[in-house]
Amino acid sequence: MVTLQSLRGGGGGASGPPGIIGDEEEEDDSPAVLLSVVVQHGQIGLCFYDSKDSSVHYMIDTSDNYELHLLARVIQEVCPHVIITSAKQERCMTRFLQQLGSNPDYRPEVVTYPYVDFGLEVGKQRLLSAHLPFLPASISERDKMSYLSSCISFDSPLMLRAMGALLKCLDRRRVGVELEDSSVGVPILQFHAYTLKGIVCIDRDTYSVLQIFKSELHPSVYKLHSGEKEGLSLYGILNRCRCKFGSKLLRQWFLRPTQDLAVLHRRQEVIRFFTSPRNSDTLSTLQSSLRNISNIPTLLRRMSLSHTKVTDWQSLYKTVYNAVFIRDTVRHLPQSIQLFRDISEGFSDDLHYVASLISRVVDFETSLAENRFTIKTNVDPAIDEKKRRMMGLSDFLTDVARKELEHLDARIPSCCVIYIPLIGFLLSVPRLPSMLEKEDFEIEGLDFMFLSEDRLHYRSQRTKELDDLLGDLHCDIRDMEMAVMAQLQNTVLERSASLYKILDLTAELDCLMALSSASQEYGYTSPKLTNHRKITVIEGRHPLLELCSPVFVANSFQSSESQGRVKIITGPNSSGKSIYLKQVGLIVFMALIGSDVPAKEAEIGLVDGIFTRMQSRESVSVGLSTFMIDLNQMAQALNSSTGNSLVLIDEFGKGTNTVDGLSLLAASISHWLRKAPMDVPHVLLATNFHSLLQLGLLPSSGLLSLLTLETAVDGDELVFLYQLKEGICQSSYAANIATLAGLPISLVQRGVEVSELYRTGRSIKRIDKASSDEQAKRCRSVVEKFLSLDLEDKDLDLQHFMKEEFLPSAGELLNHS
Repeated sequence: MVTLQSLRGGGGGASGPPGIIGDEEEEDDSPAVLLSVVVQHGQIGLCFYDSKDSSVHYMIDTSDNYELHLLARVIQEVCPHVIITSAKQERCMTRFLQQLGSNPDYRPEVVTYPYVDFGLEVGKQRLLSAHLPFLPASISERDKMSYLSSCISFDSPLMLRAMGALLKCLDRRRVGVELEDSSVGVPILQFHAYTLKGIVCIDRDTYSVLQIFKSELHPSVYKLHSGEKEGLSLYGILNRCRCKFGSKLLRQWFLRPTQDLAVLHRRQEVIRFFTSPRNSDTLSTLQSSLRNISNIPTLLRRMSLSHTKVTDWQSLYKTVYNAVFIRDTVRHLPQSIQLFRDISEGFSDDLHYVASLISRVVDFETSLAENRFTIKTNVDPAIDEKKRRMMGLSDFLTDVARKELEHLDARIPSCCVIYIPLIGFLLSVPRLPSMLEKEDFEIEGLDFMFLSEDRLHYRSQRTKELDDLLGDLHCDIRDMEMAVMAQLQNTVLERSASLYKILDLTAELDCLMALSSASQEYGYTSPKLTNHRKITVIEGRHPLLELCSPVFVANSFQSSESQGRVKIITGPNSSGKSIYLKQVGLIVFMALIGSDVPAKEAEIGLVDGIFTRMQSRESVSVGLSTFMIDLNQMAQALNSSTGNSLVLIDEFGKGTNTVDGLSLLAASISHWLRKAPMDVPHVLLATNFHSLLQLGLLPSSGLLSLLTLETAVDGDELVFLYQLKEGICQSSYAANIATLAGLPISLVQRGVEVSELYRTGRSIKRIDKASSDEQAKRCRSVVEKFLSLDLEDKDLDLQHFMKEEFLPSAGELLNHS
């Protein structure tokens, strides 16, 4: 028998899952993110609250530049709805907020509080008085600070000052508890450390041009207004996650590619294990269990607010039960793999206990049928006794009704005793034909209560005795079961740390198994990751284009520490230059999230940033010309790249005058070539400015490598071979490509003629009118004929002469005059 006291204890054996009906309820409420930030003397401290899982994320005090690039990166990733800052702020913060407010695509609400609300001691006191359900119930105020010091860093004064303002805003706005009593505080269920250290710098333009993410409107007319779906993108083809929080974590990995070799090796060893064919059954088994892992933060949040539904208990049981199954399965896998060891040790016996306890306490079948929380037998003897009384009440009340009928008027043919919750026991008799008015309802010895469906209900002395003897059974049972549920909730919340580990570790497992599935299907290979400054890719492929093209030609890439770091690729249009640039960028990116890569073999030296100048973001709201946007992208690559960066440049300079564009391109490349080899990034540049090389505009350097993509000319037809080789393209083959594009043959031939004349320095003659030589000769002939005319001759027909020899149009003009 499970007693009420045993709900506070531990241990107990697990049992199989009961018959569970229904699915987990989806929560459609849009989560709110509130970010508080303090900037002072080149240091930044921030924290933010995510209402989706009632968690506070904090970042230790970190140095930032005057442009506040780090803060911009945090805002880009977190996308807060509200930004909280001090009314007394540094000039750089004021300028940053002004720039943020001028962005038409993203305008968060900015809240300013007085400087006093950002005091250090104020922040600590607000933290101590916050609503923290995860704290032990018996903890004293003296011990609370020590306990919190294990959850949050007290060595970051700016962050703590920001924390105080954040907690003030939460209390004022009552985020998530707007409809609760004022005594209910905003719950904070957990603290998370937030860091950008070791994160690879990739801007929005790079994500867009490499097609790492691509949102599209949903094709269903019913979902057009409910959001977007992922289109053909790298994230789209690699996301094989079985649960939503796995997909969310994978997106975070994509947004935060890392240079941390320990993290990358941790991911690689799991992917390597699951890509082995002999482990495919284990992969399928674990993925099927992951489907049953629910959103634990949402469930715990509802429990902390006592809003738990029957379906929540159902989801929690399925989650914990499957988590125990995953743990038991993983314990039979090689424990030399760090993630498997973490799951084996991190999924503690608390999960086994919670699963067993819910299984023995909650009666899911009855709960779903009655749409309320009910418990099984042998949990509480008092509840069992009251339920037995309720079950035997029918026969007992029949006997009572029989005795009551003996004392009633002989005209009343029958009666019954019924029980109504909150009212009690009543005597019910049929309405007689003579009972027309309310005065007719009075019966001696009975108190009239109400009339319902031609039956009169009375309270008698005997029903009053039943009320005193049995009480309000139904309400008593519900109240006692709710008390059991409250104790069960407290037991679960006390073990919330173990439950959060389920979410973190299963999400990581889900992501890595998703990457393993994609690697198996697409034939990827595990790259070798090093701290060296070189990148080698043997027979690399574009991960997206190879899925859309029946034949894909693989190409290699090699960039050592001191040779060939700046590569200039020339070739005809449509020969594959841009695809090759994106291919290298995507392979490096995939290695930086721990994924396998589309290549025969790869060795990737960790890069600290990927910069691109490949695509212009044309938008009226930006307020910049296309060429200015190109220049901004190029400036970002020139100013921010280091010797460990990857820079991809496609057709820079074509947005302005040819000479000016060529000059800027040559100056940019020369800037890198004149640096010390240690400071030169990996640069891939595709261009059709052949003069860049033909005119010798670049300094000679061992860092420079010239490449081209092979083509062949078969008669008048141009054949693309898409094979990379060393060398320079001698022709753009623009005429051949124009013909392939369907331009008229005469137009193409004239273009070739003009191009040849321009190239050789000869004059270009117009074809829509006579040449200047022919025109001069004709003018002389007309003048000579005119001078030979005898103007005094009366028979001279001057109009006829002008029509025939001089200007026909002039003759017409004279006729009209």
